[in-house]
Amino acid sequence: MPIKWVLRWQSNAGTTVNSQILIEVSNCAESINGVKEGIWKNTFTFYNPILKEQENASEFSQKILGVSLQEQPNKFYMALSRQRLVVEAESSMQTIKENVQSYRMKVAVNREGFQYRLGDFRLRVGKAIPINFENLRGIVMEMEYLPISSWKTSHLIMSEFFEIWKETLGKRSLSGHFVHVEPNFSEFGLSDQYTSQHTVVQYASILAQMAATSQSSQATRN
Repeated sequence: MPIKWVLRWQSNAGTTVNSQILIEVSNCAESINGVKEGIWKNTFTFYNPILKEQENASEFSQKILGVSLQEQPNKFYMALSRQRLVVEAESSMQTIKENVQSYRMKVAVNREGFQYRLGDFRLRVGKAIPINFENLRGIVMEMEYLPISSWKTSHLIMSEFFEIWKETLGKRSLSGHFVHVEPNFSEFGLSDQYTSQHTVVQYASILAQMAATSQSSQATRN
């Protein structure tokens, strides 16, 4: 499977993310000869345990992140934060989980946008919007290099491409920049060979960072 970096947009101090930034980022991809390949969409669902007895709390993960990836339509992934585990199941598992009623959905978030092909690279740029709401919560980008599936081997070329991308985006004087934080995949028992589970771990990290930023901003306003 091709290697992939998942990055989030970090706004400058005193500014907020908005749809115009997403438009500028998309235009930037096209300005470096990116060919639009179509729509990109992933869905993330947070589940909280339903505890009938408080003493059973230790038997359940505090929360589960469910992930549906566009490139794996027949799969459903679950990231268990406490156990440092990513589970891959058939897509029907999402329905089973809801019917069993051991966990309830807290919130669901769509990542939707467009994907662009630039030679051996593919960029996916999209917005984060909670389902049933219209407020933009963040901007996320997937940077994929198609020929390589080794995380370590790809690091140099991914870093070089990211520097080119930052330089190109910097010419537009936007109020923020993309941030890449490399997770510790070994904590989740994942090897050097890239899989969809690596993608899920990156998104789990990204969503935690975005939640922390949102809480910090809310606290500042209050």
